[in-house]
Amino acid sequence: MALTESNMLELGTKAPDFTLPDTVSGKDISLSDIQSDRATVIMFLCNHCPYVIHVNPEIVRLAREYQEKGVRFAAISSNDANKYPQDGPLEMKKHAEKAGYPFPYLYDESQDAARDYDAACTPDFYIFDGRLRLAYRGRLDGSRPGSGIPLTGKDLRAALNAVLAGAPVAEEQYPSAGCGIKWKGK
Repeated sequence: MALTESNMLELGTKAPDFTLPDTVSGKDISLSDIQSDRATVIMFLCNHCPYVIHVNPEIVRLAREYQEKGVRFAAISSNDANKYPQDGPLEMKKHAEKAGYPFPYLYDESQDAARDYDAACTPDFYIFDGRLRLAYRGRLDGSRPGSGIPLTGKDLRAALNAVLAGAPVAEEQYPSAGCGIKWKGK
């Protein structure tokens, strides 16, 4: 598997709208359903990527902690489930329940959301401020499978703390890295 980095969508970009099925609740969820006037985190994840599996425990801890502060989270999987059935909706529901995701896990069958967010890899993280303007994009922290660097969520936490305080987010933002999104027809 080739290591793929984030495309780093331009800061200040308005959050692209979406309506996608939540594999856990079975309901269609749109950006307006999950947006917060404090901060909204959109994550591109999948079930089988070792980079996502590695960061799952910290994603769950971080989401639970920041949801108490009014931050809303949603995860989206855009992988081609025909070629990668382990990333299909039924498996997504099982994965979300097993990992303890405290947020919707949405299925982007058309891959339009991934294209709209210029997502390239899993995991890939986006923080939007209360006006749904992109304040941060990139990595959770510097930890990778086998790196020996502990999971802390340092980069995402620092960005969320800045957004919640109404302060500028650090200009130096590092791309996330992981498995490339499994595009249809490729």
